[in-house]
Amino acid sequence: MQEKAKPSDFDWENLGFSYHDLPYRYRVTYENGEWGEGGLTEDSNLVMSEATPSLHYGQQIFEGMKAYRRKDGGINLFRPDENSKRMNRSASRLLMPAFPTDRFIEAVKKVVLANEEFVPPYGSGATLYIRPLMIAVDSVVGVQPGKKYILNIYVTPVGPYFKGGLIPTAFVTSLYDRAAHGGTGQSKVGGNYAASLYPGQKAHSDGYSDVVYLDPTEHEYIEELGSANFFGITKMGQLLTPKSPSILPSITKLSVLTLAEKMGLKPAQVQISINDIDEFSEAGAMGTAAVISPVGSITHNGEKHVFYSETEPGPVTLKLYNQLTGIQFGDVEGPDGWVVDLGK
Repeated sequence: MQEKAKPSDFDWENLGFSYHDLPYRYRVTYENGEWGEGGLTEDSNLVMSEATPSLHYGQQIFEGMKAYRRKDGGINLFRPDENSKRMNRSASRLLMPAFPTDRFIEAVKKVVLANEEFVPPYGSGATLYIRPLMIAVDSVVGVQPGKKYILNIYVTPVGPYFKGGLIPTAFVTSLYDRAAHGGTGQSKVGGNYAASLYPGQKAHSDGYSDVVYLDPTEHEYIEELGSANFFGITKMGQLLTPKSPSILPSITKLSVLTLAEKMGLKPAQVQISINDIDEFSEAGAMGTAAVISPVGSITHNGEKHVFYSETEPGPVTLKLYNQLTGIQFGDVEGPDGWVVDLGK
């Protein structure tokens, strides 16, 4: 059995974005049409049939969220109810059972508090990443949904997703598609990410942080970035983010749209042509892993477009980042219901 991680193993201010086998995770099984009681376990291995549809037909879903250490030593969750809603929407799309939101939030609380000593200290720039996942585990040969499922929630401490954090990075458009209109783009399923592995690796080998996916029909309109939603700040000071039937609805984007409205940025979700990116003075990525990360440049058809700067974030991007992370870490008062306090 793999040795469990210990708090002394970590340099909190220099964490990468990787998995660590912490002492506890939460696990519950769905069988005979209902969810079992579930609870914490130290076993980090999942047992399933070799014929499970999660392996052969991609019947699996997941979520991404974080726990944040406050200045007073307490711990916050950020909008876990929205993660539960999105997971259940994904479950519905893949003919998997919904898991009640109240049970979801309680399960997340349990696994975070059980691993409380691994929530990175306030000011380190690190957080505790939370990964709920659901997979089919019974035996199926034909293309059909399973009847038995496992919901598992593990946690791992992480640093910034993009190296350098708030330092702008370079992106490149891809000839490949992440998801099709009418497909599973709006669901958080592994197949969408499998489709992104090759173009993402190619972008990295070519010196870029990640790719910009364009719409799968005309290859003109920005869909999203490889690991996050896209936003741009126009030269008139308006925040725009792409509108498409195959974009994963990000909880960070949902929150940024609210914050941008309060900041007078008149946010809108619209089609954004890759040919019109020169109208943006700033651009960024937004998501649970990415938080709010400045996009320094986008290269399309060999032509590089630089936004505000390749070395420092733009003022609006920085203001949005400070506002969002201030709420998440408990330094700024946020809208009602956004933060769940797990105590000290």
